[in-house]
Amino acid sequence: MSIWHLISNASVLVQIVMGILFIASIMSWMMIVQRGIFLSAAQRGFRQFEDAFWSGVDLNKLYGELTQEAKEHGGRDGVENVFRAGFREFNRLAQTDKADPDAIMEGTDRAMRVALSREDEKLNISLPFLASVASVSPYIGLFGTVWGIMNSFRGLAMVQQATLATVAPGISEALIATAMGLFAAIPALIAYNRYAAIVETMNSSYETFAEEFSSILHRQIRAN
Repeated sequence: MSIWHLISNASVLVQIVMGILFIASIMSWMMIVQRGIFLSAAQRGFRQFEDAFWSGVDLNKLYGELTQEAKEHGGRDGVENVFRAGFREFNRLAQTDKADPDAIMEGTDRAMRVALSREDEKLNISLPFLASVASVSPYIGLFGTVWGIMNSFRGLAMVQQATLATVAPGISEALIATAMGLFAAIPALIAYNRYAAIVETMNSSYETFAEEFSSILHRQIRAN
């Protein structure tokens, strides 16, 4: 007896449960692939930016290049946005007459905090869905299994002689719901844990850069 035969002969409610789990699995795999590509690009972009930033390049030149690239490509992601937000606000406040150094740095730090918050949101996109699939799918599958087994035992009550051949198909089709729940949950859980660790590391790296960049700007304005 094939798995497809068991699925097609399952009760309507169990089939609905299987359908929900199948859709959840497909969506989670799409997000797993999309998030993997995005986070890999973010890590690569951070390393490339750090190499350029600490190479001794003029900050005004670097800011101009990144701004031009952002206009040509319709916006950029990652630590580049933190740098551009901070440097743009720093230049704007520094050009103000009788600008107070503390007020300049406060405004610059505030602009970078806003940029950091936006980048954190971008990094965490889809992670709540993966967490939900990982935590809920086994219970949805278990519900389908319990319902299927209940139907099997109700069917046994209508026959005079119960045999393994009588009850096995019903229990088998019910257990498929649990298997599908685990099939949806396990990859989502592994991906969530992996990506959550990467996001935490990236956010920490962004915050460290923001602090270092703030120190550089602070020394620069104090020297003028």
